[in-house]
Formats: sequence, C-alpha cells, structure tokens
Amino acid sequence: MAAEAALEELTVLLGPSAGAAVRAGAAEAALALSGDPEGRRLLAARPEALRALLELAEVSGPEVGPGPGAALRCLQNVSAEAEAREPLLAALPAVLRLLPAGPACGLLANLSRERGAAQRVLNGLERENRAGVEALLRALEGPRPPPPELAALLCNLSGLPEGRRALLERSRCAVRRLLPLVGDAESAVLRRGAVGTLRNCCFEHEHHEWLLSDAVDLLPSLLLPLAGPEEIPEEEMERLPLQLQYLPEDKQREPLPDLRTMLLEALLLLTATKGGRLQLRQRGAYAVLRELHRREGDPEVLTACERVIHVLIGDEPEEGMENLMEVEIPAEVEERLRRWDGEEEEERRKREEAR
Repeated sequence: MAAEAALEELTVLLGPSAGAAVRAGAAEAALALSGDPEGRRLLAARPEALRALLELAEVSGPEVGPGPGAALRCLQNVSAEAEAREPLLAALPAVLRLLPAGPACGLLANLSRERGAAQRVLNGLERENRAGVEALLRALEGPRPPPPELAALLCNLSGLPEGRRALLERSRCAVRRLLPLVGDAESAVLRRGAVGTLRNCCFEHEHHEWLLSDAVDLLPSLLLPLAGPEEIPEEEMERLPLQLQYLPEDKQREPLPDLRTMLLEALLLLTATKGGRLQLRQRGAYAVLRELHRREGDPEVLTACERVIHVLIGDEPEEGMENLMEVEIPAEVEERLRRWDGEEEEERRKREEAR
C-alpha cells in the first residue's frame, strides 16, 4: 500500500500542474525507480503514470530542464515490461513524435518485439509520417554514430515482409546505410541490430542479385567479421573481395557468437538462389568459412558454418529447383527437418544447462 501511495503521489508530481522543477525531479525519481525490476513492474501497472511520463517527454524548450529526457529514458526502461506495452502502443502517435531520439527508438524496439506489435509500429510510422521508415533511415546518415537502439528497431521491423520491402526499396539505399554498422567496434547493440536487419532482408530472394551487385556489395560486409588473420593460398586470396585480401596479423573475428551465427545465416539465405551460390563461390567465401570452421569453438556457430559450406561444396540442384526458396519440400522431408531442428535445440539446451 505504501508503494502504491508513493506512486500515486509521484504521478501527480509528473503532471503539468506541478511546475517544471518539480516535474523534472519527479521524472528523475521515476527513472531511478525504473532501474529496478520491481519498480518497472509498479510503473508498468499504472497507465496514468505512463501517460504523465509520456506527456512530459513530449515537452520541449530549455525552461523545462532535464525532465523530458529523464521521462523518456524511464519509459524506455518500463517498455521492457509486458504490462506496459499495450498502454504505450495505444499512445503510439505520441511515441512516434519523439523519434529519432535513442531512447524513443529503444522504447519502440521493446514494443515491436512481437510480430503483431511490430506491424502496429510500422503502420504507425507510415500513417504519422509519410516518409515511413525513411524517417528512421535519415538518422543513420549522421552525425555518426546513430543511436544504437535505432538498429534494434529496424531489425524488428525487418521481421515483417512490409518492413523488408521498405528497407529494400532501391531509391532509399537503406541497405548500404546499414553496412558500416556491421563492423562498429564500439557498440554490440548497433552491430546486432544491423546484422539482424541485413539477415532478414536476405529472406527476399528476388533481391539477392541486387544485394550482391556493385550497387550494394553486401558480401564483403558479411564475410569480413568472420575472417581472421590466417594466410590462405594466393589463388584463393585473389578471388576474395579486396576488403578481405591481405588482412593484418591483428585482425579479429566478430567476438559475439550470436552475431557470427546471424552472419552465417545471412550467407545461407543468399545461397538459396543460383546467382547467390555462384557469387559466393566465385568470390572466395569458402576460404573464409573454411578457416573459420577450423578455429571456431562455439557449437551453434559451427553448425551454421557447416550448413553454408555444405551448400557451397555440394552439387547444384537439378533444373527447376535452382531457387531453394521456391522449392516445395515434401511433407516427410519437412517433418525430418523439424525433428532435426528439435534435436539441435535440445542439445543446445543441455549444453547451456551444463555450463
């Protein structure tokens, strides 16, 4: 009861009748409260507190002090709680007006984790801003670096076919804007969001030729984080993209296993089309993956690497089955693949429990 009473008082202090200084102090108190799981749950269960925080976050002008920024960061924290998501989605137009601030991107990234919510966010972007995702993409252009949370939001939106189509619209050059983030040494959040977005875009097989062409040149950005400093034979070296030739002795691979896995998943998707397989073979992808496989210690990354290698060294599918994304898989094969996936997931769970 004491906590409820304190939260009710805090909600009043966040309101416009309290004055700028008092509201700023209340926002800082709410931000501190949101740093604790129990505090986030208390705030998430109180829609009127969320509304007051959002109203304060929308206030602009030097006279209001640090209150709006603290309110927005608090909302970003609270949006991780499932109970807060529906009230915040209901206030989506107000949230979208706070873009492209990093905490607003983070808030929307939390809200859009599930497919239905991601669709609502994407629809809101198109409805509230005629530029749609372009409003987000502009923030990638600078000043560098963009908010790390922006990449996470784009990744969630790219999980939708409509989101991928918007990102792959060629006049926007959105994919090229993401490429520098794949190697961002300062922010794992930026790298994860960028790689996840690119991986999702590779599901659109009709764009593979364009993604691998000089217009985008996606392949070097996917391979470089997987490459190490190992020497490879000269004839293989010459086939590699220039960015991967004669790497320095201190070249490090992407340190996070889940990101290495996502990069390999993107490569595997590109091998689903005949043109993609041809490009990966001609441009020396196998040499990079072979060296990665020799030194990789993570079981999940190894499995992902082996899948790509098997496609690259295997025979070409028979005529009419060149595009693996358009091949109708027999029911018994699909069942077998599901069973294998289930067995792999069980093995992964056992490995994690054993750690």
